[in-house]
Amino acid sequence: MFTLISENIRIAIGSIRTQLLRTILTILIIAIGITALVGILTVVSALKNTLSTNFASMGSNTFNISQYETSIRRRGGDEIERSNPIISYPEAKAFKQSYKYPFTETSLSFTATSKAEVKFESQKTDPEISVLGVDEHFLANSGLETTMGRNFTSFDVDNNTYTCIVGSDFEKGLLKDVNPIDKVISIRGAKFKIIGMLKEKGSTFGNSQDLRVLIPIQVARSLFTAPSINYSISTMVSKDQLLEEAIANANNTMRRVRKLSPVQDNNFGVSRSDDLINRISEMTSVLSASAWIIGIITIFGSSIALMNIMLVSVTERTREIGVRKALGAKRSTIAFQFFIETLIIGQIGGMVGIIFGILIGYGISSAIDFSFVIPWAAIVAAFITTFIVAVVSGSYPALKASKLDPIEALRYE
Repeated sequence: MFTLISENIRIAIGSIRTQLLRTILTILIIAIGITALVGILTVVSALKNTLSTNFASMGSNTFNISQYETSIRRRGGDEIERSNPIISYPEAKAFKQSYKYPFTETSLSFTATSKAEVKFESQKTDPEISVLGVDEHFLANSGLETTMGRNFTSFDVDNNTYTCIVGSDFEKGLLKDVNPIDKVISIRGAKFKIIGMLKEKGSTFGNSQDLRVLIPIQVARSLFTAPSINYSISTMVSKDQLLEEAIANANNTMRRVRKLSPVQDNNFGVSRSDDLINRISEMTSVLSASAWIIGIITIFGSSIALMNIMLVSVTERTREIGVRKALGAKRSTIAFQFFIETLIIGQIGGMVGIIFGILIGYGISSAIDFSFVIPWAAIVAAFITTFIVAVVSGSYPALKASKLDPIEALRYE
């Protein structure tokens, strides 16, 4: 049996070599379909990995109160827009003072500016640094860590100390080759002592999460004054089983802060970090389904091309088939030979498509700063798909070859 299989493989490879140009074109057609499938699935996997990592770092037991929910829907399912008021500092502060649910820590923060110029000695950065006003619970609630130094303490926040925590990119630029702890930087003429450096976070949609400076919230409010500043409220629940009750209690507390009557809808949004991850999964599932649709349409064309080349091969090798049958080859042997030939072409096309798909996916992921991951599911799916294409496309030509009459085949010119 093994000898028969190896012989059929040798004959199939010999046939492929004699029809090299046509075989290459068929392989490329199959590869295009697999490339489209694997390439899109690779980018989708990188997108999902990047976003899930960013949001998962917040922890599944964290929720946020913000100006808007992700979407608000009518009964018919149509999305509507509602103009909610911003969360002002008095409201955010009133919420933090009123919300006393057990095993919770609430942090307040706001983005003071996204275009700050930071100076250190005679050097300065481009005006692209984000400055955030935060409190002592911001790092824990946001899933951030320091690699050097320490976090803010309640003393730093309550006494408005001019201290700061900087992103990891400062170590590569402004503070390169120096120990940043206890160094003094200048922002808008105010001098801040660095007490910590954040662990590298990476980029999201091209925006670096490591080019930022955190300063105490009251200091930020005094330095950066602007109308309609929108504050963020984040709460972490240390016991998972209390999360639902904590969210319900927070919702009621915020309604009281905003003096909403029982018949009024919320004019703010409450979102859990795991809700964000679930929404990301839904979006990436749609993208994955789109990739499959595109890939299947292309692969359908590939299967037609593969079946066509095998039918042409059967026609061109009619006399060869007649000789083999006259020498005693069984129908199953003839069918198996052509079937093996189809599988080889299909799998070569699949492997070429997988390689190109991963390379294209890697290139796109790197260009848009996504965290690349090897798409094992896409690779397995591609192998299975090419195998099915080869089986479907090779069955009819193999069956046709096996049914040829040896006398008529020997007469064929």
